[in-house]
Amino acid sequence: MGHLRYLLVLSVFITACMENTPPPSYASFEEYPTPVEANLWPDYNPTGTRFSIWSPTAEDVRLHLFEAGNGGEAITTHSLERTKDGIWELRLDGDLHGTYYTYQVKTNGQWLDETPGIYAQAVGVNGKRAMVVDLKKTDPAGWEADSGPKVNTRNEAIIYELHIRDITIHPESGSGKPGKYLGLVETGTKGPEGIATGIDHMKELGITHVHLLPTYDHYSIDESRLDSAQFNWGYDPQNYNVPEGSFSEDPFNAEVRIREFKEMVKTFHENGIGVILDVVYNHTGRTDDSNFNLESPGYYYRQWEDGKGSDASGCGNETASDRAMMRKFILESVEYWVEEYHLDGFRFDLMAIHDIETMNAVTERLKTVNPNVFVYGEGWTAGDSPLPVERRALKAHTQQMPDITAFSDDIRDGLKGSVFDDKSTGFVSGAENMEESVKFGVVGSIQHPQIDYKAVNYSDAPWTTEPWQAVSYVSCHDNHTLYDKLKISREDADEETIIAMDKLANAIVLTSQGMAFLHAGSEMLRTKDGEHNSYNLPDEINQFVWQRKVDYANVFEYYKNLISLRKAHPAFRMTSAEEVREKLTFQVIEPGLVSYQISDNANGDDWQEILVIYNARTTPFDFSLGGEWQIAVEGDVFLSGKSVSGEVAVPAISMMVLYR
Repeated sequence: MGHLRYLLVLSVFITACMENTPPPSYASFEEYPTPVEANLWPDYNPTGTRFSIWSPTAEDVRLHLFEAGNGGEAITTHSLERTKDGIWELRLDGDLHGTYYTYQVKTNGQWLDETPGIYAQAVGVNGKRAMVVDLKKTDPAGWEADSGPKVNTRNEAIIYELHIRDITIHPESGSGKPGKYLGLVETGTKGPEGIATGIDHMKELGITHVHLLPTYDHYSIDESRLDSAQFNWGYDPQNYNVPEGSFSEDPFNAEVRIREFKEMVKTFHENGIGVILDVVYNHTGRTDDSNFNLESPGYYYRQWEDGKGSDASGCGNETASDRAMMRKFILESVEYWVEEYHLDGFRFDLMAIHDIETMNAVTERLKTVNPNVFVYGEGWTAGDSPLPVERRALKAHTQQMPDITAFSDDIRDGLKGSVFDDKSTGFVSGAENMEESVKFGVVGSIQHPQIDYKAVNYSDAPWTTEPWQAVSYVSCHDNHTLYDKLKISREDADEETIIAMDKLANAIVLTSQGMAFLHAGSEMLRTKDGEHNSYNLPDEINQFVWQRKVDYANVFEYYKNLISLRKAHPAFRMTSAEEVREKLTFQVIEPGLVSYQISDNANGDDWQEILVIYNARTTPFDFSLGGEWQIAVEGDVFLSGKSVSGEVAVPAISMMVLYR
């Protein structure tokens, strides 16, 4: 008995000494202990919950418990115990599901502001407090059997980039839950004249994946006053592992947004559509009082040699993916979204702020969870960075990232003109000397013997190893919509000509070998009234207008038929660069005209040979044929069954496809 009493007294003495021992001193962030194998997530169990936080320089760490996600004082406060490698821990007994909490770190004799912790899985309104959650209680019925569509190679995917609020917020969208997760996947909704809206519109169009603009919890929207007009794309991250509350029907209840997000994903999957999340690990919405800095000040961000924070994001800071604990966070975060929310892919914002090693680690980690998940991103930065250029996940370094796909600004601006110059034009809008840029885009930015790389607009060398490593696109949420860009850059063109240019631009995208990507609304001549950057502009600018005029209906049918053509013919999505080089041969190349032939039943296609002609001229082009061909696409007509030989007139500003 005396021996046990001695051990108890000794234990209390050691604990007291640990609490009073000052934190270790480090000369630099590189000296910090980095327990990359440690589990720092809230570890819930009905019998108790373990709380953990990594804060190597902390002098003390407290845990505050609350009854609600906002308002009121803490019901209890507990001190965490410093264990090893900068980790502080505490286990509390009992079923704490539904209990809200915050951490508070003391450094340099000062208590920092409270934080929900960077590994928070559930938060209350506006993300200020985390909540202990039994995640199984948030699963919709049948969740265990849920899975997304399978793709053999990424260029089988046809991606549709959207903002959740845009699709359903217009009064004529027919949605009963406008601007919400569940509103996005309502079926049977109708707009003017009975046209399908929402998910039914997407199904009719034929896309395979939706790309959701940032849908984790972000700062910009005040979730406590959703009856006021608020809009933001969400590129100001707050809680990376929690769905955004403004798209939820009850942002005050932490469980609701989780359940609704899962229901949204499940409904998309049931309709054959995968879900991709736009992730912004490269910067945070705030710096000094970000959740990262409230745990371990300075560590998660890059600094210049003089100690000044760097800003390659153009948003005030940049995170340090090359530091072990930031890399750990990114890897575990994407893994969490795939395991818990069944996501099918990720789009990395300003991917080149991250280092190549981290991006390769991301795809390696995801393969172990779901081999069907894919990753693509922007292979550029918005400013300079302390990260050496040779280590950046740049577009030019894609060949060093074998499972990464990068956006091709070569084909984007080659088709419509520079996004940085309103008056700049591209191939479809009459610019000269854009043919090699179009050809480069057609083959998916690979090495091809018929391309003059010196004549490509941005890249002077191939930057992919395989064609599916390039995202073929002409517009996205950034910059003008395709329709607006064409209108602004070609003020002299009439509406009929603008529409023809619009259709030709995405006809090229959807018959190119890269991964096809569409900005939501392109199929309806979407306009934002000429606004270049609508990230925080009102619904009147960003919303879908579901009043489909005759021209809109024709354009929608054209896009729908283009997608059907691509899905039906694997020759447009060959799996290897070797096959593209072997079977895709460019034919007549003249100013304003690009043509190519795909031969030998490429990629198992039913059509032995396919001839594709892009005519950006304002007059028809007489194309000489060898032998007899069937016309697959002529103007707006698909699969007419018409046979031609000798010579065929390709209509002005259009694509023609023939086969045999």
